[in-house]
Amino acid sequence: MFTGLIEEMGTVKSIKRRADSIELTVSGKEVIKDMRKGDSVSVNGVCLTVTSNQLPVTSFKVDVGTETLRRTSLGELRIGEKVNLEKALKMGERLGGHFVTGHIDGVGIIRKRIKEGDTFLFELEAPNEIMNYIIPKGSIALDGISLTIVDFNKNRFSVSIIPHTLEVTTLGFKKVGNKVNLEADMIGKYVVKLMKEKGITLDFLKRYGY
Repeated sequence: MFTGLIEEMGTVKSIKRRADSIELTVSGKEVIKDMRKGDSVSVNGVCLTVTSNQLPVTSFKVDVGTETLRRTSLGELRIGEKVNLEKALKMGERLGGHFVTGHIDGVGIIRKRIKEGDTFLFELEAPNEIMNYIIPKGSIALDGISLTIVDFNKNRFSVSIIPHTLEVTTLGFKKVGNKVNLEADMIGKYVVKLMKEKGITLDFLKRYGY
């Protein structure tokens, strides 16, 4: 479990491609301080397992399997590219973002990047299965970054990015046409699933005064 508050940007040092998977070596400074083999780490929003971090620790290795390559943008990473990193949440720590599992729902595409004073408004196109969970002022994770939804329509939604987020995450480099990993709010998924199973519709809620 993660919070969506990025601890640092790491750098892809090497990519070992296999028949149906890849091995990434990623360097960092903060997340590797107490990292151990078997730990969970979020790389661009994707929960991965550390497979190696030999001393002296300056980098770590993770395996990216077939399903993860299919559902995320990790397969398009290049050596030297920056990635967002976050260690797993410890019990008792403050939850500054929202509950982020690191299980990506799909890939979105940045369609607009509009400067609004000191901030930027990003408009993203997303698959239908993700748009089902989009609500105004709801939470969503973009490449592991916890953000608040500003508005949405049929197949797009927008988020506002403050200068600090642009400075400390990969969103500062992202351009129109770039892909990002998307994870919808976990609580919203459970609510939608329960409503479908119980046959609860908007008409049903209105009928009973909600």
